[in-house]
Amino acid sequence: MTNSLPADENDTHGFPPGYFVIQSVANTRVLDVQGDEVEDGTDIALWPEKEKSLVEGFRDPNANNQVFFIDTAGVLCSRSSGHAVDIEGDRLVLRHRRPVSYPYPNAYSHPLPKFHYDSRNGEITVHFNHDPDYPTSSTSPATIGRASQSDSWRNKNYYLVSQPMRKPRTIIDDASEILTTAISSPINFFGGAFGGKTASKPDEVFDGNIDLKEDDVVDEDRGEEGEIDDSPDPLRHVRMVSIIKGSEGGLSEKAQRRRKWAVSSLRRINARTGGT
Repeated sequence: MTNSLPADENDTHGFPPGYFVIQSVANTRVLDVQGDEVEDGTDIALWPEKEKSLVEGFRDPNANNQVFFIDTAGVLCSRSSGHAVDIEGDRLVLRHRRPVSYPYPNAYSHPLPKFHYDSRNGEITVHFNHDPDYPTSSTSPATIGRASQSDSWRNKNYYLVSQPMRKPRTIIDDASEILTTAISSPINFFGGAFGGKTASKPDEVFDGNIDLKEDDVVDEDRGEEGEIDDSPDPLRHVRMVSIIKGSEGGLSEKAQRRRKWAVSSLRRINARTGGT
């Protein structure tokens, strides 16, 4: 007999053993269990770092909602509650472990995803052993047709990315954009007045008449406008994006940074003084 754990239970999936903090390279905010809540579905977002010290004895315990660890099942967990990190749609949420309920897996009861950190490129990937959309967990007409396509999730890679947030637009911003458009493209600007085809307005695109799926929007293809991150709100969102395998090339520098994460271990000893 041996007291050593099986190899997979020793595996921290690229994360350091023990407790650690996960920081976005793009905006320097860290993963944070919002409000230090413990309920299922609590958002895990990006928030300014509440505690700078990485030495356990110097840290404020109130910052434990920004600390995580990999448990013996290989699942990413919050230090403050001990609960697991799950994916709900494309959001990171807190999740209690639950008993098996059928049809299994389903949105209520399922194997928790495994998060992998690659310290060479700073990317965090999410790995599932089931379709994260649970197409077979319902017998409604809307999902029966999808069940036969459930293997398509195996052809995707799943990444964690931080999302920029722009400050709210003002009336001056809108007026300036309209004026710029009128000067640079007067024919298109006045085309609607002469019976030409008018472009869809934002409220027409998102009122449900035009079906836009999240997967149809390539997160990496934001353009310069979409990369502006100047909102005074301290909150930023982190999302899981799915990319078809083999189509991940050609990322802009800013898109690459939004995929990069710095993971810092907490330590019991102050490296500079040798104290605890």
